[in-house]
Amino acid sequence: MARKHVNKGAAPDKRDLPQKTCVSCGKPFAWRAKWARDWDQVKFCSERCRRAGVSGGPAGPGS
Repeated sequence: MARKHVNKGAAPDKRDLPQKTCVSCGKPFAWRAKWARDWDQVKFCSERCRRAGVSGGPAGPGS
């Protein structure tokens, strides 16, 4: 039987992380450790959305 992962206080529950809405696609995304330093400046959920920009909407396959 596989053992269930036990969070021993090392990381907060994902539901407790701060969230923002992507300005490109409009989907919600949660805080990531790599954004810890500049969370206030993060606007996009992914590199793909960052490339598409604010007026882009959903990024197509050719983006």
